[in-house]
Amino acid sequence: MGTSPLILLVEGQSIGRDSLATMLAKANYDILIVRSGTEALAWLGDHHPDLIIFDASTMRSNGVRNCRRLRRVAEHTPIIHSRSTGEEEDRAAGADVYLERPFSPRKLLNRVRALLPADTQKEEIVRYGNMTLFRTKRSVDVIGKGEFALTPKLASLLEQFIRHPNELLTRRQLMLWVWQTDFIGDTRTLDVHIRWVRECIEVDPSHPQLLTTVRGQGYLLRIEPPKTNSDKAHPVEPS
Repeated sequence: MGTSPLILLVEGQSIGRDSLATMLAKANYDILIVRSGTEALAWLGDHHPDLIIFDASTMRSNGVRNCRRLRRVAEHTPIIHSRSTGEEEDRAAGADVYLERPFSPRKLLNRVRALLPADTQKEEIVRYGNMTLFRTKRSVDVIGKGEFALTPKLASLLEQFIRHPNELLTRRQLMLWVWQTDFIGDTRTLDVHIRWVRECIEVDPSHPQLLTTVRGQGYLLRIEPPKTNSDKAHPVEPS
């Protein structure tokens, strides 16, 4: 195996061209394919993958029972449960993420990246308060909410706020730092991205307590100062 994360893919024999292995291979992940929950359990007896994808849509049952058995054996391994179109989501499966067929490669890979552990030898990490921003794989982990995949612009926008906590950032500053323009005649793009950031970090995005609006001026990220030096954000120059 290479240095890429190892994904255990559980899927039926007759999947053919609809196999998720194609999407994963194009993203340069190492994949081991097994054809049943029983085969997966046997393999897990001696191995430890970074992620398990259980594609129940390729099997005769909804896979809830088998997925639950995998969870008991691989207690700390993230699991994605894929089900057939129209199949009701069943949280009893014990998975971390539930997907309904069909879904795009981008949606699957976003979920995969969010669940895989960061490579601390390659990953650039910015921490402040209850947030950890992974710059390389572009995701944010928020205590109490989990980890969210970010687009390049969302990652850049959130980084500016984390690097300037409790500081008013004007619309002009944000447009310049993130979109490389100081034109603010139409800031609908900025407004949409602010809403998406709030969906990641706020308990109630409709009533933000962290990323607040300063009417007529800009936005401010309210974060309690870190208690120790090790908690401070690592300075990173804005791109």
